[in-house]
Amino acid sequence: MKSRKTKFKRILLKLSGEALMGDKSFGIDQKFVQYISDELKSITKLGIQVAIVIGGGNIFRGLEASAEGMERTSADYMGMLATVLNALALQNVLERNGMPTRVQSAIEMQELAEPYIRRRAIRHLEKKRFVIFAAGTGNPYFTTDTAAALRAVEIGAEVILKATKVDGVYDSDPMKNPKAKKYNEISYINVLQKGLKVMDSTSISLCMDNQLPIIVFSLMKKNNIRKILEGKKIGTLVKGG
Repeated sequence: MKSRKTKFKRILLKLSGEALMGDKSFGIDQKFVQYISDELKSITKLGIQVAIVIGGGNIFRGLEASAEGMERTSADYMGMLATVLNALALQNVLERNGMPTRVQSAIEMQELAEPYIRRRAIRHLEKKRFVIFAAGTGNPYFTTDTAAALRAVEIGAEVILKATKVDGVYDSDPMKNPKAKKYNEISYINVLQKGLKVMDSTSISLCMDNQLPIIVFSLMKKNNIRKILEGKKIGTLVKGG
């Protein structure tokens, strides 16, 4: 049964690696990670089951390294390892905040994280543990956006919450164009046709095939996650049209 106070029972939160940088230009800003932890702590009483996929762009970006001449597969594996570092950093802060957390890695590393096992992940969620999925899909050529869509479908999440630095999806970059138009709702097809940078095309297609909605919202505004879960219209909803 869903809580009367909330719109969803199980969600997947997609965090970019850059989100962990805060105001820094590289690495992890512990103060901002604490802010993320506090935002998640505020929803624990709602009874929501929360899975998280985190990127690694604050430490290493495989695609950029590949463009500079590194062999793509090696670059992507290095990017996956960066996501493990971020997952462990986030786990540490969440657990210091009294929130039981498990990291599951798509690349086996027994001393650091559990291997990704779907049924085990679901069991953790049912026990109200936060589950962080690290190392992407475990395969090169796939982004952490695709990993988020894949894991969300596998665990039966009802929505992907895509945390960004802007308050939704725009027809152009609002940082560069002050006249950029924000969409309150947009279809998967329109996202693909317009080439909007919501998530990559593989992840959008996977969400479309499985009718999994995406809510793009600003992580920078306090209590946005809780407001979304309470049913308030925050950010941009991407769904079938």
